[in-house]
Amino acid sequence: MACEGVSVTTSPPDSGPAADANPALIARTLRYTRVLSIAGSDSGGGAGIQADLKTFSALGCFGMTALTALTAQNTAGVRAIYAVPLQMLHAQIDAVVEDIGVDAVKVGMLHSASTVQAVAAAIDRHRLQQVVLDPVMVATSGATLIDREAIEVLVAQMFPRAALITPNLDEAALLVGRPLATEVDLEVAARELIVRGARAVLLKGGHLEGDTVCDLLLERDATPLWLRGPRIPSANTHGTGCTLSSAIAAHLARGASLSNAVRGARDYVRGAMQAGAPVRTGTGSGPLNHAWQPQAMHTMPLA
Repeated sequence: MACEGVSVTTSPPDSGPAADANPALIARTLRYTRVLSIAGSDSGGGAGIQADLKTFSALGCFGMTALTALTAQNTAGVRAIYAVPLQMLHAQIDAVVEDIGVDAVKVGMLHSASTVQAVAAAIDRHRLQQVVLDPVMVATSGATLIDREAIEVLVAQMFPRAALITPNLDEAALLVGRPLATEVDLEVAARELIVRGARAVLLKGGHLEGDTVCDLLLERDATPLWLRGPRIPSANTHGTGCTLSSAIAAHLARGASLSNAVRGARDYVRGAMQAGAPVRTGTGSGPLNHAWQPQAMHTMPLA
C-alpha cells in the first residue's frame, strides 16, 4: 500500500538477547503491564493520547501509542485535524505489538471509515484482547471529530471487537438517533447498543441535569449496574472521557474484572477532576490533574 510522504524501513535486530547474557548486567526476568492507545493527538495535552499516556503512567502501566490523527487544539477548541496515513497507522501498531506486546487496548478517535477499518483489521491480525472503545465523536468544545460514514462502520466493525464501549450522553444520542434526557433513556439506549453488537456498554450520564452524576454499565445478559456520585463542580473537564476509557484499559491490563475496572477507573477520574478543579490552564475547559495519586509501575514475571 503506497502512501505519499511515508516510507517504512526495517531496522537490523538489536542486541537485546545478548545483553541478557552479559553477567555484568541484572537479569531481565520481569515485564511491565502494557497498554496501547490507538487514538488522536491533542496538541494541548489534555485529551487524546497525551491524556492516555498520563493515565497509564499514573496507574502503574507502560503506555504505548499508535496515532490515528494529529489535531491542532487547545482548551478553547479544535483548529485543525490531519489524518495519519493508513500505512503509518498500520506500521505503528505492528511495531509495538510485534516487539513489546499488549495486555489491553484503548481505542479513541477514529475519524474516518478507512481508519476504522484499518484498526479493526489490526485487532484481528494481532488477536488483540481487552479492547476498550471510546467512540469519540464530539470534542468538549463542541467540534465534530468523526464523519457520518465512519459512524456506521464503527458500529459494524468495532462494536463486536471491543470488550466495552464508553459513549457519553451526546455520543450515545448520536448513535441511537434521538436525544437522551433521563436515566430511563440511558438504559433503553444502552440495551439498543447491545443489540447492535456491543458486548458491554458504559453509558456516561455526566451531561444529565442534577447534582448527582450517574453512569450505567450494561453487559450482555447481565443486570444493569448503576454508578452514582455527587457532581464535582469544575470547569476543567477536557479529556474526561479519554481518561476514563484509558483508566479502564489500564485496570483490565492489571487483571481486574470489567465491573471492577470501571469502578476503579471512575474513582481515578473523579479524584483527578477534584484535584484539577482549582487550577486554571488556558482560557477554556482545562485538563484534569492526572498525577493526583501516582502508582509505582506494575510488573509481572516474563512468560
